[in-house]
Amino acid sequence: MSVRTQSSEQSADAVHRAGFACFVGRPNAGKSTLTNALVGKKVAITSNRPQTTRHTVRGIVHRPDAQLILVDTPGLHKPRTLLGERLNDVVRTTWAEVDVIGFCLPANEKLGPGDRFIAKELAGIKRTPKVAVVTKTDLVDPKTLAEQLIAIDQLGKELGFEWAEIIPVSAVGDKQVDLLADLLVPMLPEGPALYPEGDLTDEPEQVMVAELIREAALEGVRDELPHSIAVVVEEMLPREDRPADRPLLDIHANIYIERTSQKGIIIGPKGRRLKDVGIKSRKQIEALLGTPVFLDLHVKVAKDWQRDPKQLRKLGF
Repeated sequence: MSVRTQSSEQSADAVHRAGFACFVGRPNAGKSTLTNALVGKKVAITSNRPQTTRHTVRGIVHRPDAQLILVDTPGLHKPRTLLGERLNDVVRTTWAEVDVIGFCLPANEKLGPGDRFIAKELAGIKRTPKVAVVTKTDLVDPKTLAEQLIAIDQLGKELGFEWAEIIPVSAVGDKQVDLLADLLVPMLPEGPALYPEGDLTDEPEQVMVAELIREAALEGVRDELPHSIAVVVEEMLPREDRPADRPLLDIHANIYIERTSQKGIIIGPKGRRLKDVGIKSRKQIEALLGTPVFLDLHVKVAKDWQRDPKQLRKLGF
């Protein structure tokens, strides 16, 4: 078992590599946080509740020797709805197309049936190198971490494959994040950069704005809501008649929920919750777009949208 805990040597030959890596793992295993830490800017939505990433958000890591494009997939899980099945299909399609797969396993939780379910699926993908990324190492002591590393090594052996690397990281404490990039890069094919310098994601701005609003709307709501919220940005337009040095972007967005009874949860007493969502997400959107924003939010009911193919299409799934 090779566990990496210090920086690997730079290779002597100066070839440039470019390719795709994706992080997989149970919901809430730290995939989005890791993507953001590697890219160094917030591109994937992070939430402390599971199953919040729906879009394949690509974060792009630019280095002198390589361009590493991170594909952040939804968590793979046993599906209970049509949306769940579609999310799992997205995951499997992504795995087949990337150059390296990073399997995120939190250091502070013992391996469970969900991890085995994913590892079994990974075992079926023969050609792609698989790296075990042990996340959240800041939450455990060295003994617990060592036990987790051994358990992960064993899991690969049981299922008949060898991990290309096993690497403990803490995205929050910024421990070994750069080393992870150093280890992923040699697994990419040689070639020129695939995206212009300075691009951090190829996700359209409207989708990223919608995700930031959804993230703010998810914060602190009761457990029945995570899957029930979808956000669609209807329009983003520069306000007319503004002086060039004081631009303002008007953003109109709808927050969709599945049942009328959920409306009150999102809006809150006297509209306070929705106002908070607006304030929080506006700050994030302004940081992302680098311009002042006027944000207009409305809450609408799209009945049982997760089970209705027509509604799923309309909401972008």
